[in-house]
Formats: sequence, structure tokens, C-alpha cells
Amino acid sequence: MKRLILCADDYALAPGVSRAIRDLAAAGRLNATSVMTPGPDLAAEAARLLAVSPAGFQIGLHVTLTGGLTPLTAPRLAMAEGIGSLLMRSHLRRLDRGAVAAEVEAQMQAFIAAFGAPPAFVDGHQHAHLLPGIRDIVVAAAERHAPGAWIRQCSGPGGAGAGVKGRVIAGLSRGLRRLLARHGVATNPAFSGAYDFRRAADFAAIFPTFLPRLPDGALVMVHPGHVDEALRRADPVHGPREHEYAYLAGETFPRDLAAAGFSLT
Repeated sequence: MKRLILCADDYALAPGVSRAIRDLAAAGRLNATSVMTPGPDLAAEAARLLAVSPAGFQIGLHVTLTGGLTPLTAPRLAMAEGIGSLLMRSHLRRLDRGAVAAEVEAQMQAFIAAFGAPPAFVDGHQHAHLLPGIRDIVVAAAERHAPGAWIRQCSGPGGAGAGVKGRVIAGLSRGLRRLLARHGVATNPAFSGAYDFRRAADFAAIFPTFLPRLPDGALVMVHPGHVDEALRRADPVHGPREHEYAYLAGETFPRDLAAAGFSLT
């Protein structure tokens, strides 16, 4: 059996998301999660996660530079602008790199304070850590505070996933992989999990398509959750999280994983 890293993104985004991830972690249906440190009630959510995490469960930092949460260094960084605007400004070299660096540093420090240890890995909400002008800041912060951490790259066999979204993510990963190689920082050998959220009702059919041709140690991202008012306020992606949770908690998921030759342990 090959080992798969199955990572639930967005821990601490909202109580319903955190509860869903904890339940799956305790049941052995995940082996990693990445944490949004600007999320509400971080210290309590960290304690709850640590209490149920099985041995070997990896907890990482989900660098958050977009979305509906309030930045830790407000008002210097406006997260609500969205990944499209951030992507454009990064390529036009119009980022406020000082603001980005201050926010990444604050999020790293908040993670260490909440969990009592550096993150096992680092990635980014909406893959913002892949962007030029941001990726070097993220790598530098990881080297300072979490020298043993690996950093997520988002390409793999056939790209990051089906469609334009996967191809864009895979393209942005090339620059990050070169940077990581220069710095000797570890990364996942391959990635999958990107899909059109409008098809989330078919997640039970979609998930097995992530697995073919992935090597040992590859990473698949998922976004399970229970919808609550906090999630509705913070993020436009609601329904897909319930569909993903239902599949990952159900009987079909472990059979699909085994049929593809993968294990989470």
C-alpha cells in the first residue's frame, strides 16, 4: 500500500468546519489538517484538536491572506479582496510585501502559541502561498520558525486536478518548487484534490479520480465541514463541505482508498 496524506484545509475557519475535521481525524479518516490562525477562538480550537488527534496526525499552518477573516495585523492587509486581485497584484509586483510579511509572521507566531509547537507543514488558503512575492516570504518564515516543516506544492500527475483551475494551480507551483529546491526545503511529491465545487454533490464519484497515478506520499486536499452561521459569514463555499464530510465519514471512502492502493497509516 502507498501512503496518502489526506489534508482537510481550513481548520478554525468556523466551529462547524473545525468540529467536522476533528470528528474525521478521531475516526482515522484524515491524517492532516491545516489551520487558519486568524479564525475565531483559536486557542480553544487548538486544544480540542490536540485532544483527539491520533499519533502521527499532522497539523500545519494554512497561511490566510484572502477570505472573510480579520487579519491579525489589521488594518495593513485587506483579506477580503479575494485571490483574483491578489494574483494580479503579485504578478504586477504591486503587493505590499511588508504587510504580507508581517501577517505571515503573526500567523506563524499565533500557531506556535496555540499549539505549543511549530507547524508540521505550511500551505496557503486559496493557494496564495504559491504566488510570486508571497512564496519567498512564506518559505523564509518557515525556515525561521519551523525548520523541519515541509511546504505544500500543488502539482502532480495530470496537473493539480481537472480543468483550468487545476492547471493554473499546477503552473503556479513550478516557481515554488524551484524555490524550495534552492533552499533544501521538503515538499510533497504530488498533489490532487482541485475540482469544480459546483459538482460537489457528486463528490463520491469525484474523489476516486484524484488518486490514479499519484505516488507514495502524495497529498490530496479536502474541505469537509458542517455549515453554520460563522461559516456563512466567513466563506462563500458552504454546501460542498457537507457533501465532502458525508463521503469521508461514510462506508464508501475507505473502500475507494484501498481499491486505489492507498492507506492513511
